[in-house]
Amino acid sequence: MSDTFAKGLLALLLGLSLAACGGGGGGGGGSSDPQTTSTTPTPKAPATPDEPATPVPEQEPDFTPGPLTRCDSASYPSLTWTQCEAENYAVTLQNPSTHAELLPGVLAATTAYQTARLTLAISDPARQPNPNSCTSVLLCPVDPRVQDWQSRGGLVEPVLFTSRSGATLSGHVWATEEGPAQRPGIVIINGSVIGFEQIYWYAAQALAKAGFEVMTFDAQGEGMSDQFGEAPDYLEDAFAGTPGVGLLAPDGYRDNGLGGNGLPFYDGGQDALNFFLSTPDAPYQPVASRSTGTSHTDKQQRRVEAGRNAAFNPLWQLIDTDHLGLAGHSYGAEAASWLAQQDNRVDTAVAWDQLCVPVSPSPDEASAIINTPVNRPAGVPSPAVYGLGTPCFGAPDEPLAPIRKPVFGISSDYALAPLPYPVAPDPTLKSEASTQYSQAGVDSGTVVIRGGTHYDYNDVPVAIPASLRGIDLVTWYTVAWFKKYLQHDPLGETMLLSTRWRNDAATGAVDPAGDANAFSWHYHSRLAITREDGSAFVCEDLRRGCAGQVPAEKDGETVSYSFMDKIQ
Repeated sequence: MSDTFAKGLLALLLGLSLAACGGGGGGGGGSSDPQTTSTTPTPKAPATPDEPATPVPEQEPDFTPGPLTRCDSASYPSLTWTQCEAENYAVTLQNPSTHAELLPGVLAATTAYQTARLTLAISDPARQPNPNSCTSVLLCPVDPRVQDWQSRGGLVEPVLFTSRSGATLSGHVWATEEGPAQRPGIVIINGSVIGFEQIYWYAAQALAKAGFEVMTFDAQGEGMSDQFGEAPDYLEDAFAGTPGVGLLAPDGYRDNGLGGNGLPFYDGGQDALNFFLSTPDAPYQPVASRSTGTSHTDKQQRRVEAGRNAAFNPLWQLIDTDHLGLAGHSYGAEAASWLAQQDNRVDTAVAWDQLCVPVSPSPDEASAIINTPVNRPAGVPSPAVYGLGTPCFGAPDEPLAPIRKPVFGISSDYALAPLPYPVAPDPTLKSEASTQYSQAGVDSGTVVIRGGTHYDYNDVPVAIPASLRGIDLVTWYTVAWFKKYLQHDPLGETMLLSTRWRNDAATGAVDPAGDANAFSWHYHSRLAITREDGSAFVCEDLRRGCAGQVPAEKDGETVSYSFMDKIQ
């Protein structure tokens, strides 16, 4: 591959990276009457029966909706609606305006990260992470608050392994020194373009503290992972789904990952899961490439023998392989949603902006984003991207498995390059995928962060537009879902049913209008699950709330929940 070709693609990549995925009718959010219908069978037996079950606190005997605000009933068009939208959009500025004291630490942590990238040319010259978005230092800031994991009782093992295209992928495996002998496993699939691994370490650490073993990694074309594969698959899965780059692909590669599709995340997520489940008796071997059917096992073996790649997951003994989940952000959310149904080993998934439904044929990324109704608020394409739509896009061309596993989504009012809404959006658009899963008979839900953006799922505490409390809400619901559906711990159900995010003091303290309700008033947040006793809980409007929820003071957590408290 020529330097000219690589440099040309780098220029295009950097030009697109600021506008690409990172890594979202009637007026107001409205309300729905609470409903109770049957959904899924009673969950499986607990994964750790030797531990005492967490008692389920009593539910609210009398339901009181709210607190709601003038924005919930504001009609469009009206001066009130316009004022409410201005206040709502101002929430996106909370993150960049609140963490100025962390800037020196961010600079130090980012410098250390970039120094490690630069030394690869000397320490491991076969690695080729450049060009990618982290080649531009400003696009990959690192949170200093998650850098001392081992001093807080954490275990973390850096790993390298060979993908199906022959690229060297970089990752980490996380757990805690204390905990059960075996723990459910979770793989986190990062987002595209600037969704490098380190910005999801907060979630890995919170999940590890909650009793899981977790793997994070850089998809091909991200962070520390190789940009290109090995001959004859140099271009397979390159450029991490960057829109537009695929137009430059040679014949035979436009359907195999050179920008504009999700194979670095769909295939990369499955490759990471394969590595995560490897053991000394069953060492990791990459599956054959999509483009040519070539096996790159020889490269994996060479690098293992040289002491560079890991032969198997170094924390393999801790995994409960019968209870596995996926989490993912952006393109990783698309992949997590799809793989949860397609891969028989996976039990459930949490999709961070946003949950999608597998379809065949899968639409390409660009057309899916342009044509989804959420990005056509006035009936025409918008200059802003407000969401990613309901169908899973950029997925492999494979027969679809039936929907049979529970999945959960978290979304935000705004998405990429956030701009205020010019008109009131359809309040059902961001919960459509969850509704379809419920209609298929599986537990599901979607919560929408009021004033949040596509970056509420990253732990970058400066510069990027995001709400202040979104990352804490993301952590709460992610831990809760996996506790219920992987650990089968009653505490997970209690957390899911809690009313705390309807009246969160920390949210109200920083909100322009003092609104303490963290759920969107533009879009409905919903939850439809089977409780431990076999009964159904269905709430189509969590902002308003529903009978059967658990009062915040009885949900088993402290008054002010934060991810920082949970990773200590």
